[in-house]
Amino acid sequence: MGVQGEAAGIDIGSRSIELVVMRGEEVIHTAKAPTTFDPIGQCRTLLCGVCAGRTVATGYGRKLFAEAFGSGTAANLGQVDDITEIQAYALGAARLFPQARTILDIGGQDSKVISLSPQGKVLRFEMNDRCAAGTGKFLEIMALSLQVPLADFGAFARAGDKRIAINSMCTVFAESEATSLMARGEKAQNIALGIHLAIMQRIASMLRRVGLEGPLVFAGGVARNACALDLLQELTGTQCLVPEDPDLTGALGACLHARKHMEDEHV
Repeated sequence: MGVQGEAAGIDIGSRSIELVVMRGEEVIHTAKAPTTFDPIGQCRTLLCGVCAGRTVATGYGRKLFAEAFGSGTAANLGQVDDITEIQAYALGAARLFPQARTILDIGGQDSKVISLSPQGKVLRFEMNDRCAAGTGKFLEIMALSLQVPLADFGAFARAGDKRIAINSMCTVFAESEATSLMARGEKAQNIALGIHLAIMQRIASMLRRVGLEGPLVFAGGVARNACALDLLQELTGTQCLVPEDPDLTGALGACLHARKHMEDEHV
């Protein structure tokens, strides 16, 4: 049976794609899929059976999506638009936590920090999208280097009992450094903890540059990593708000943008 919604939002990230469909104020459908080598094909699979009056895309693949599904080529999706990840995360986080003043998202290919006004408007933002350091990709590569499943990497690092300094944030050199530490007899859990600490220290610096003001929302897939969350709260002295399903924040924001435009058109 199909999904009959009013608005849809889709977030095409480097590692995963998320979909949110709303009818009125209610989220009626969510779905996720890995991005793979064929993001548009994955989008088609997620959207099979979904109908919406307007669809908004965000994420690194948003332009590809607009080209593939825009200009009336997908009648079931209504009008197709796209917005930046900054706009989408601001809208999604403000909906989930109206009191939010700062948002952090650590994505697969980038990290972003967004400062919000009391009205939920974007005041400032900073994005790291030119280096793998401080991104989910860095964690993925280091987990692979230590032969730990990515889903377990946070818990594995949490079991460390010694904080080891990882001096290089270049992915290639950090991987070599981790291998050298293992050869010297350091526990893998302590190396994993050091890797997490190096990443979160970099993130804390981004937050300070933007001007951290609480409440702080930690969204995106890395928000599921318990060690990253612990260290973020320790380094910033701030208790974080984490969405129940942090991966969906961007897609929710895109869907809310679609709803707002539909409401404006009917005024």
